Amino acid sequence: MPVTLPPASPAPERPDPASLRPAAGPAADAGPERTDAVGRVGRRPSPFIVAVACTVSLLGLLPLGYVIVTGILTGWPELSALVFRPRVGELLVNTVGLVLITVPLCAAIGVGAAWLVGRTSLPGARVFAVLLAAPLAVPAFVNSYGWVSAIPSLNGLWSGVLIATLSYFPLVYLPCAAALRRLDPTVEEAAGSLGSGAWGVFFRVILPQLRLPILGGSLLVGLHLLAEYGAFAMVRFDTFTTAIVEQYRSTFNGPAANALAGVLVLCCLFLLVGESGARGRARYARIGSGVARPAPRRSLGRFTPLGYLVLGGLFVLSIGVPFTSVLRWLVQGGPAVWADGVVGEAFLQTVGYGLIGAVATCLLAFPIAFLAVRYPSRLARGLESVNYLTSSLPGIVTALALVTVSIRFVQPLYQSVVLVIATYLLMFLPRALVNLRAGLAQVPVGLEEAARSLGKHPIGAFLSVTARFFAPSALAAGALVFLGIVTELTATLLLAPNGTRTLAIQFWSKVNDINYVGAAPYALLMIALSLPVTYLLFARSRLTSVS
Repeated sequence: MPVTLPPASPAPERPDPASLRPAAGPAADAGPERTDAVGRVGRRPSPFIVAVACTVSLLGLLPLGYVIVTGILTGWPELSALVFRPRVGELLVNTVGLVLITVPLCAAIGVGAAWLVGRTSLPGARVFAVLLAAPLAVPAFVNSYGWVSAIPSLNGLWSGVLIATLSYFPLVYLPCAAALRRLDPTVEEAAGSLGSGAWGVFFRVILPQLRLPILGGSLLVGLHLLAEYGAFAMVRFDTFTTAIVEQYRSTFNGPAANALAGVLVLCCLFLLVGESGARGRARYARIGSGVARPAPRRSLGRFTPLGYLVLGGLFVLSIGVPFTSVLRWLVQGGPAVWADGVVGEAFLQTVGYGLIGAVATCLLAFPIAFLAVRYPSRLARGLESVNYLTSSLPGIVTALALVTVSIRFVQPLYQSVVLVIATYLLMFLPRALVNLRAGLAQVPVGLEEAARSLGKHPIGAFLSVTARFFAPSALAAGALVFLGIVTELTATLLLAPNGTRTLAIQFWSKVNDINYVGAAPYALLMIALSLPVTYLLFARSRLTSVS
């Protein structure tokens, strides 16, 4: 928007934002004005951007609306008979037990590993800092495949706990490691000077400041546990998600699967409310910049071998076992496992779905992020919150909702690529939204305004100034969505058109046929596609602050 700048002076001072006034002319009088969060005068958001953001968020309400509507249509007598039965009680005990055991284990391992690599003088700690993020590149169902290949007798709750813990502890480790790097060391030094020992400083000073990353990471672990299918199906451990998939396959869109989906949604909402309540209202920020220096590292002394044993053991169990199993099956199969033409086709289809889904998700997430940053309001917060809620639901629920809607209202979309991409959009939009929002928030609005004052069209000013600044965040957002799509299994199994052969689908097809040799190439390619994105996630965790 054109502005009139104050006259230059020999000793220029920073102009008062209130002194900036729109230039006279038709453009200055067209439309109502508002003052944005940084004190500059700006116009109301474009109706097109608002319309796109509202449409995407309304689409995001479909899964939750599906659960509510199907429950009403089923009727209370039938619904209660489906919910209050021994089988549902068994699934509830299994799922709750899995969450109650795995989440604390992941939290303890994640915090311990973050402290070892970030606060001790253990030689090689920086190498372990990267290696401990690597399990995110191995999908949980591939990890389960590796362990079942090594120990075929694995089954039941504790097998599920083992595989889930080794697959998901980095979700707590990464945010805790990032938070530890940013803690002010003077607080710990003050506690030490008052007589607190090393353990006292850790439990009374460091651990309370890690509350938010621990709770946030634990919430992610819990939601992954509720949504996971392949890892638990391979060790023959029944959860709500595995039961829903089996019900869907046997009765298509029957009321039993819908009833189980409703219970699963309630479990997700319980986790969300519990994490919000546990977070509390405590303040974790301080006034002032603090001390810009790293915290001193502690020597482990005679416990150094134990530190190596813990970190090395985590890496071997989480990466070494599945990777060794994959290599063993590849060697056993020889070159013939790569001769099947389906491998190349599956790779290309997976990359295609990943790229299309990542681009579509980032483009449709941008209007919501733009409104949240440039035009903060209740509407913007509501649109943003809807998408976070939807993404917390298991993929199986989202897939069932879109299957039902497509069959009843837009049947041509059933088993189409468009429906698959729409499902990916609902599942992974927050991954793009968080990164795009952070990138936009770091772009000075004044630069874009200056470009407009020099005659640039608003769109040209945005593309030449703002887009260049937040491009790295957009690339990171697309990479994270791509990672989710490459390793997604459950929703793709339900929705993929006939003839779809993604790496995950082909892997699962071979495993179901007990063809572990044939599944190995697909497992290796999924890991190879995921590793660069995982390293990007690790690198960004070292640059961005923890919310």
